[in-house]
Parts: sequence; structure tokens; C-alpha cells
Amino acid sequence: MKNTHLQHPEDSILSGDLTVLDWFLTPSHLSVKMDGSPAIVWGTNPATGNFFVGTKSVFNKVKIKINESHEDIDNNHSGEVAKILHACFDYLPHTDHVIQGDFIGFGGDDTYTPNTLTYVFDDIVTEEIIIAPHTFYECENDLRDAVAHPMEYFNMPGNAYVKMVQPKCWELDEDFQEIVGFARQMSQLVTFVDEKEAAELTIKLNKCIREGIDVVPDTFDNSMLISFWFLIKSIKDDMLFMCRNNGAKTYINGKKCEGEGYVRSNEYGTFKLVNRYEFSRANFNNMKAWGGRSA
Repeated sequence: MKNTHLQHPEDSILSGDLTVLDWFLTPSHLSVKMDGSPAIVWGTNPATGNFFVGTKSVFNKVKIKINESHEDIDNNHSGEVAKILHACFDYLPHTDHVIQGDFIGFGGDDTYTPNTLTYVFDDIVTEEIIIAPHTFYECENDLRDAVAHPMEYFNMPGNAYVKMVQPKCWELDEDFQEIVGFARQMSQLVTFVDEKEAAELTIKLNKCIREGIDVVPDTFDNSMLISFWFLIKSIKDDMLFMCRNNGAKTYINGKKCEGEGYVRSNEYGTFKLVNRYEFSRANFNNMKAWGGRSA
């Protein structure tokens, strides 16, 4: 399966799935969530054995856009995305694997705003392109069989033409046993909803965040569920506060920030640790994030 949209921990509990409580307490692989655009997928096409580049459209079920030549890129893409893919085809290191990362920008500067966040590197980037790899795939026959894995056990070095951005990150020690235990007790008082209702609730919650409206449990039909959502969100926020990285300086709307967040993976799943009222709201309202580039 491809690298699908990651959930916030608090959204995962709306339908009664409490796996995230074990996830909070389990040692994990942590990676920095870079705010690049577009997503770039490259490597060896298992169906042909040829090197390819593309966007997430390489995973399309119907109109699959896999580019094994510059001609393919011109046929499948246009505008800024085509320009980026041509450079990626020329410069990305060939590998027997399939890798996904975010495009940060072209070299020649020290400041980049590929999407919502601005990254400031210590020095002018001398490489041709900047990529933040985050996922590698195992696939046997074609890309539709791809199974996603974090880059925990896979190193993708850069070269003279590609700056690979893979900041080191870590969690400070913090004991979440007590608060997670309280969450387990509170969950017994909550009436959860089905998957359809959970999806509708997520839309409502995102609308509040996007519009800067406080989420008030009493304004929802299931106030206890939203109170529980708040508790899980508070645990997530505490965990996010304990995360550190050595990456580039990061700004949002000119204000220094800690970045988009982190991706944390263990045997209980993969979730993102993001400050929704800082990054997510800005990202919702950033028009570049919703169609500044064609696929």
C-alpha cells in the first residue's frame, strides 16, 4: 500500500479504536515531517526494471503516471511540476528501491518556502535540487503492490547534485503511563461513533481549526467524545513538546517555529505529531497547498 495520508492521534479514537493508547507508550521510530511540495517518487520500476521519477500519481489506480524518460514527463505533466521532474530525472541517484520524498527547492539559495513553512539553511545550497526523503517501498511486480516503510532502516545519501535533507531527531524522556491510564478509564464513559460519523466529525473539527474557532465540547452532540478527543490531543501535544531535531531553522508567516512536526512509528501504527492550531491552520489556509501546482 502507498504512503497514505497520516492521521492525527486524536482523530483515530473517534470510532472507538484505542490502539493509539498503546502507541503512546511504545518505543518508536521518529522522523521530522518536512513541509515540501510536490511529493517525489523515484527508483526502479519493478514492472520494467527501468529508473523512473514521478509524483504520487505513480500510485494511481487508473491513469498511472510513471516517467521513465524526459518524453514521458512532457506527456504526463506540465508547468512547474514538469520542470521539477525533469531535474529529478537528471539528478536523483539511481537505486534498486522505490523512494518517496518531498521536493524542497532548487539550489542556489539558503531560504526556501516550498509550501507553508520557510526553511533557512546555514549555508547557500550548492547542489542542484533539495529533497527530503521519508519513505521507501517494497514491491515485487509493480507499484500497485508497494508496501510503505519509514526510512528507519534505509539510508539515502545525496550526491554532488542532490541535497538530501534528513534531520536527526529524538524524544526527551517523559513518562506517559499515568495520563494514558486515565485516558483508558475515561474511554469507558464515552459513546463512540461509526466510521461514517467519525469522518463527518473530523470534517467539523478541521473546519473549526481552519477558521480559528475554539472546539467547545458542549457545542457537539456527543460532548463526552469531544472531551476525550481533547484529552488524546493534549497527550499528543505533550509528546510533541518533548521532540527535538537538528534541522534547518523554520518559520511560519515570518515567525520562528518548531517545524511541521514529526512522524512517529511503532508496532501499533504510524501517526503524525503536529501542532494543529499553528501548522495545520496555516496549511489549510495556504492556497499553494490546495492547487498551486498541477500533478
